[in-house]
Amino acid sequence: MIPQETIQQIQNRIDIIEIVGGFVKLKKRGANYLGLCPFHNEKSPSFTVSPSKEIYKCFGCGKSGNTISFLMEHEKYSYVEALKWLATKYNIEIEETFANPEQRLQQQTAESLFIVNKFAQEFFANILFNEQEGITAGLGYLKERDFREETIHKFQLGYCPENGQAFSQAAQKQQYNPELLVKSGLVVNRDERLVDNYRGRVLFPIHNQSGKVIGFGARLIRKNDRAPKYINTPENEIYVKSKLLYGMYFARQAIDKQNECLLVEGYTDVISLHQAGIENVVASGGTSLTVDQLRLIRKYTHNLTIIYDGDAAGVKAAMRGLDLALEEGLNVNLVLIPDNDDPDSYVKKIGATAFQDYITKNRKDVILFQLEVALKDAGTDSSKKSAVVNQIAESIARVNKTEDFTRQQDYIKRSAQLMKIDEEGLTALVNKHIRERIQTEEKKQQYQQSPVEEYIPEDPGAEDLNDLLSPDEKQEHAMVRALMEFGTRPWDESITVADHVFTEIEENGLTEMIDNKQLVRMIDVYKEMYQKGEDPGPKSFLYHPDQQLNQIAVSLMDNSNFEISHHWKTSFDRHTPSRDELYREEVMSCMNYLKLRKIKRLIAENQRDMERSTSAEEQLNLIEVHQHLKELEIQLARNIGTVIIK
Repeated sequence: MIPQETIQQIQNRIDIIEIVGGFVKLKKRGANYLGLCPFHNEKSPSFTVSPSKEIYKCFGCGKSGNTISFLMEHEKYSYVEALKWLATKYNIEIEETFANPEQRLQQQTAESLFIVNKFAQEFFANILFNEQEGITAGLGYLKERDFREETIHKFQLGYCPENGQAFSQAAQKQQYNPELLVKSGLVVNRDERLVDNYRGRVLFPIHNQSGKVIGFGARLIRKNDRAPKYINTPENEIYVKSKLLYGMYFARQAIDKQNECLLVEGYTDVISLHQAGIENVVASGGTSLTVDQLRLIRKYTHNLTIIYDGDAAGVKAAMRGLDLALEEGLNVNLVLIPDNDDPDSYVKKIGATAFQDYITKNRKDVILFQLEVALKDAGTDSSKKSAVVNQIAESIARVNKTEDFTRQQDYIKRSAQLMKIDEEGLTALVNKHIRERIQTEEKKQQYQQSPVEEYIPEDPGAEDLNDLLSPDEKQEHAMVRALMEFGTRPWDESITVADHVFTEIEENGLTEMIDNKQLVRMIDVYKEMYQKGEDPGPKSFLYHPDQQLNQIAVSLMDNSNFEISHHWKTSFDRHTPSRDELYREEVMSCMNYLKLRKIKRLIAENQRDMERSTSAEEQLNLIEVHQHLKELEIQLARNIGTVIIK
């Protein structure tokens, strides 16, 4: 975590014109600055920045905020990432607090790797442009591939000499730690001697979201049947292949603006398309798409177009990760490049305009394309056709978010027509796959969350506690249960649920609204543990040495396991949000209910005062108070979903 003093220091240094002006061309207009909005396409500027108020506002699309929210929206940073970006810009040292020494060591290693990679990138780029071997071999190869020098500079390409120790000797001369050099993958240790790992190769630096080099892809340019064409950085504290896409740093703004991400396979495909002016493109590196990569794309757009070679291998590659993409709610299309070309060679052959026209005209929905390919392969074989039906039903079942219900139904209808089968039968099969996946996930979660369950004998004479509680008591229990289960989760970018609950209780005097004083004590104990930096989760209370707290926790957790009925799942096959997804709404509802109880009590007290009052002036004041309290009651009731009779 970043200390509050450091956050305050960063906020004091912020110049909104300097920061926003680094991304948007601004012109002074009176006391404010004006420019074209970076969040939507416009020809006339409507994006205004106020240095005195330290805010921005677009009168076209309505986006507004401060410097930190601008970075979060424009660069897709988290709150902490935005603060770190600003700290780096203003040379403010961040001393983060860590839960344990291992986390601190991991962070220090990551920072050191960034420094090593930056040195390596500059070293390799210098060799490429200024050393004879780099110019002849590396730059010569890249120019043969028709890459212009400005493009090479943009992507920070480089070259590692054939001499097996050119880089390692330069790095050791700068006193870089040998263990760190090996961890980075830049060198290998052979017989107690450091040797360059990427010798004789062109280097493609791989950047993270803020533009820092986190690793390299190294392409062999001489003929060597025994050596792999590409080698990549081994995974370490900053390079995790499943969480990155090549070119995302350069493509992110174009993807956001055009609301579409083009996905290709290789580094040179990305570079060639960027050079041609098609910048909303990234590469998967030839591996199957992962959930993290898909979520990275989804930060900028829900529209994904996969562009691969038109041969059998290209079709197979395009299909990898398809189901995951559908589960993440992405609209996935596929374009296959013809004539044994790849995106790199094809854009050079026909030009950028024709390439974009080809993409537009030949874009196919991936599920329907998958179905066409599978049916063609199945031919007249009935067993293969049956397998195709099941395969497509399983894919369609992945499109199961509530907002995608219409799209799922359209897939069922069109697929049934193509396969010439009954639509209702396909719907039933899709629903069967949905149910099976839900059951599998539930079993997996139960196993992960409760691998060992303690057996507690049931009291045959005891009634269900939830049936014995009044509505008010149920809400009190729900509030404390929500605090216990979700207290350490984020409420927003800066505070936790617990911080929010304690603030609400204190500012609104809600403690007196909780009739069960044992629950009040439980809140106090939770707060004490939380402020000490402990983790006061359910287990802290379920196994608390105080037996009273232990029993309360057991009763709370005993009445928290609500579950969607099997009938609902089978009859209405659509995504139903879980408590985990709706924890903020649950906490807000509990707090609003307590506020509503307080308002009701104040109204009752005010009415008693009105009945006792004999002064006309006092009566008038009490009526005004009553009207104000009624307005608050109606607003809170509306938030909760309760009907109030005026």
